[in-house]
Amino acid sequence: MAKINDFKELLIWQKGIDIAEQCYLITKNFPKEELYGMVQQIRRSATSIPANIAEGYGRQYRKDYLRFLNIARGSINELETHFIVSKRVGLCTSKELDKIVPFLKEESRMITSLIKKLEI
Repeated sequence: MAKINDFKELLIWQKGIDIAEQCYLITKNFPKEELYGMVQQIRRSATSIPANIAEGYGRQYRKDYLRFLNIARGSINELETHFIVSKRVGLCTSKELDKIVPFLKEESRMITSLIKKLEI
């Protein structure tokens, strides 16, 4: 297995960036009055995923890396919650929710797998 020299080589970081991009595209269709409400919440939790993966990777100690990976996993749950609420109040469609949730579930599984490997 090749050594990873940069956080941008991590597949979980790359997928996190893809999720954040999708979230920006979805929230472009939200009403303007939600710009400082749900749009901001979704975008912050979405960008928090790859940001915490990157920050954890840059830490010197494994324990710190694990802590940031757990924060990223929490951000995934937060993001899914924001989308569920958004769908329920009519800010997004079931189709949009059904499109993003599988990516969130996959990212969460990948982070959980990495956490388990690092805890050994």
